[in-house]
Amino acid sequence: MRVLGIDYGLERTGLAVSDPSGKVVFPLKTLRLADFGTRAALLDALADTIHNTDVEACVVGLPLPLEGEETLICRQIRNVTRRLMRRVMLPFYFMNEALTSYLAWEDLKQSGVKARKRRDVLDQQAAVRILQAFLAEAEKQGPSFLTQAQVQA
Repeated sequence: MRVLGIDYGLERTGLAVSDPSGKVVFPLKTLRLADFGTRAALLDALADTIHNTDVEACVVGLPLPLEGEETLICRQIRNVTRRLMRRVMLPFYFMNEALTSYLAWEDLKQSGVKARKRRDVLDQQAAVRILQAFLAEAEKQGPSFLTQAQVQA
């Protein structure tokens, strides 16, 4: 199953996509709110990307805090996901994205990517990590994981 990973942020949204077998994940692109002007226009562009990428599901990173209490950004991501679900008729899943940006930065640093370039692709790499974690968990737990993790509108 080909899946799209989304690292949603208030300024930038990183995207990653798996191969058709769901085994290998590739960075796709970064959408910047400043390039679209409004959040609605950004969501339209994200929906277009999803449709044009020929995926069967989407995984959205959710930064769940260790304390258990949902933060403002968690609520915003849930809201944006519901709005996106009205534009795209595919299953959506949330995946805990705790520390993905930090780990993505370290991945890029260890790969020799210069600091300036790292900023340009950080959100894509975070989306890669989110999607990899989701696919690994889905493989480990099987179909029951997909049923339990699916976002309800």
